[in-house]
Amino acid sequence: MSHDHNHGTGNYNRSFAIGVVLNIVFVVIEASYGIFADSLALIADAGHNLSDVVSLLLAWSASVLAKKAATEKRTYGFRKATVMASLASAILLLVALGGITWEAVGRFFNPKPVEGMTVIVVATIGVVINTLTALLFVKGQKRDLNIRGAFLHMAADAAVSLGVVVAGIFIIFKGWLWIDPVVSFMIVAVVLVGTWGLLRDSINYAMDAVPDSIDIPAIRNYLMSIDHVNRIHDLHVWPLSTTEIALTVHVVIDKDSLDNKFLRNVQQHLHDHFGVVHSTIQVETSKGENDCMLDSQKCV
Repeated sequence: MSHDHNHGTGNYNRSFAIGVVLNIVFVVIEASYGIFADSLALIADAGHNLSDVVSLLLAWSASVLAKKAATEKRTYGFRKATVMASLASAILLLVALGGITWEAVGRFFNPKPVEGMTVIVVATIGVVINTLTALLFVKGQKRDLNIRGAFLHMAADAAVSLGVVVAGIFIIFKGWLWIDPVVSFMIVAVVLVGTWGLLRDSINYAMDAVPDSIDIPAIRNYLMSIDHVNRIHDLHVWPLSTTEIALTVHVVIDKDSLDNKFLRNVQQHLHDHFGVVHSTIQVETSKGENDCMLDSQKCV
């Protein structure tokens, strides 16, 4: 049976390429102006944005690897690379948030004014570039953890840059030095919510947990409703990648044989109604002794 192994994903090569180029250009601009304005904050932020380029390259590489053909050693191919990339993205985001928090705490007890309009202008450019890059992944992030990782990295940086702009304006015109760390704390809290969800889902996928989109009781009810199926056992559902779901199950029937279309119809229903792109179904008969070793273990 032919399955669509790019179920609901799409090709993001162009988006990754644009995002990488935009962010490399911004890193060069930010570092240059940081040196020109003698701003340690801008130079440090340029280093942080360079880590975003690494994250985009990581997600892009995983996306490409996921499409490579299976081999005798890796019979499912490199699909899990997308899960590993999303997990790495979540960890990198948490590290970045930790760095922002540490800097904010330092500035809270030792406030520093924003170093002139240059910092605000460059931060504004960062808002534009990071927002444009995040928008490249806004649709795919709802269906793909790997794409969500890339989206969260860019959205977080856009928020941080916006915080710098807002805080800078208030500091220049109001003299409120305390607003800089306060805005940073607020941004960290908001981004942490999305990052925590990404980390939780990535760990679950890495551990082959059933994806949230899958309703196991509904699948079990469907399989039991099929004509001639007496019972099922050894039902397993897990993510092959951040976008593909696999299923294996043993179905016990009350006949010695079935129509050749039986498996195709079941696979098609699982694909169309539950999003399972790779299903393996073992058919056993209830007539006579069932010698299935897994059935003897009473796996359900």
